[in-house]
Amino acid sequence: MYWTNVDSPLGPLLLTADPDGALTSVSVPGQKGGRVVQPGWRHDPGPFRAAGEQLTAYFAADLKEFRLELRAEGTAFRERVWAALDAIPYGSTTTYGEIAARVGASRAAVRAVGGAIGANPLLVVRPCHRVIGADGSLTGYAGGLERKVRLLTLEGSL
Repeated sequence: MYWTNVDSPLGPLLLTADPDGALTSVSVPGQKGGRVVQPGWRHDPGPFRAAGEQLTAYFAADLKEFRLELRAEGTAFRERVWAALDAIPYGSTTTYGEIAARVGASRAAVRAVGGAIGANPLLVVRPCHRVIGADGSLTGYAGGLERKVRLLTLEGSL
């Protein structure tokens, strides 16, 4: 596993990649369930050049869609939910219920959808910050609600 840190308006981002260079996680300091550097991981900024450039452009409001090789592993259900997150356009928001409907889950499965969204290992890049409560409230974000507000404000959704 490779890792590096990238400066951002959200604080330093910890990026990890697999041996093939595919991005496996983006974490912020203090993130619920976020990654931390493990013994044996190799610090090497090389595999993260494109990610760093795209994140810089995103935070400058010059990039609306990431084009990176991503490799996050989860259950089949989580992967369907994460694919639904990837389809939420820049500057838009959707609800947990709408994500549940997109993945073919029942209304009763909204909690499971929320759990899958909360387990998203690719903050910012996979836009879980674009999911809000049915009443428009800014519910839950593994990186903290203040960061969710900053991201939605950057994208013009707030």
